[in-house]
Amino acid sequence: MTTPPDESNLQPPNAGAAPSETGLTDEEAQMLLRSLRRKEGNWVAWGQACQTLQKARYSPQQIFEETGFEPVQQNQVAVAAQVYQSLVSGEAAAEVLERFDRTGSDILYEFRILSQPQRVSAATILVEKNIELDGAREIAKALKEFARLSTPPKEFTEHSSDAIAYYYWKLARQQDDLQSRSRLIAQALRFAQSETARQQVEKLLTDFTITRNRPAPRLPLYRIESAEEQPRIIPVVGKLPLATDDLKAVPFTDPEGTFQIVKFSGTGAWVSLPSWQVVRTAEDPVLLLADGHHLPPDTVSNAEEVMVMIDRAQRSWVEDSYFVFDQEGQLQMNWFEEAPEHALLGKVVLVLRPKRVLDEDYNKELWQIDE
Repeated sequence: MTTPPDESNLQPPNAGAAPSETGLTDEEAQMLLRSLRRKEGNWVAWGQACQTLQKARYSPQQIFEETGFEPVQQNQVAVAAQVYQSLVSGEAAAEVLERFDRTGSDILYEFRILSQPQRVSAATILVEKNIELDGAREIAKALKEFARLSTPPKEFTEHSSDAIAYYYWKLARQQDDLQSRSRLIAQALRFAQSETARQQVEKLLTDFTITRNRPAPRLPLYRIESAEEQPRIIPVVGKLPLATDDLKAVPFTDPEGTFQIVKFSGTGAWVSLPSWQVVRTAEDPVLLLADGHHLPPDTVSNAEEVMVMIDRAQRSWVEDSYFVFDQEGQLQMNWFEEAPEHALLGKVVLVLRPKRVLDEDYNKELWQIDE
């Protein structure tokens, strides 16, 4: 029989220190760990507990060792719990919330890429039509793609069901296999909300023209591969002769994150990139941080953070590039098959993935030198 762990020995990384920025005490952390270990409450409570512990500087691996929740499961329930809370604050119907009280973290995880109103609509449609995981993934993709359209087709209204119908209608037009085409048409008719959308879909029953859409181009992905390519930012004091106060005035640089970003007391930050040609030739470059789910599907892992370089000097549309643009005050990134009507704010010239680090201390050892 396995002896249960001594809970008094389960200490967070900063044991004995003051409560973390979340206000979580050691005793509260132990309660959350014990609750997870015993799987008390529902998955929403588990997700909230995982998120609280991680904010208190518990690593996913440490939580796994103490509770049995694997890191991938922690991520799923934590993200899905946030989506669930957005349904609550978005005043989703009681039957919708009840559907996800006990199960459905995998489904709500798919809705993480949607805005709050879209999440409420997607969850409502999913419950009304009794849709499972695969269908939820397609609903999320359909709503996301429809929201990115610069000029949505007038036959399909902004109602979420029409947006999903448009997704299947568009796929059906590209199919030359009659069985697959019929299945997609049936799906489009299942979701079509407006009469105009239904009529547009029904036209495919007699019109067998195949409309091939040009595939989206590949993003300009780069990855830092070696320790030598990993940049480091060092402040410059000036040129001798210098006063002692000049040396004291230089701020301490504390790089953060996988891309070693250096911030200062203002609102800006710096990061150094290798002198690749695409970096050198950019006329007005700026950098953005983004998670994988902000990029086109299957580009990078959803959990991977990337850095996107935008050249603000390149604002003229070209067919094989991605651009950033304004959408209701929010910065969006997309590829446009045709020239958009709204103004472009800059071209995506680089998407940088961080170096894969198997052992950070390995690169710091003095004896790790090529002979």
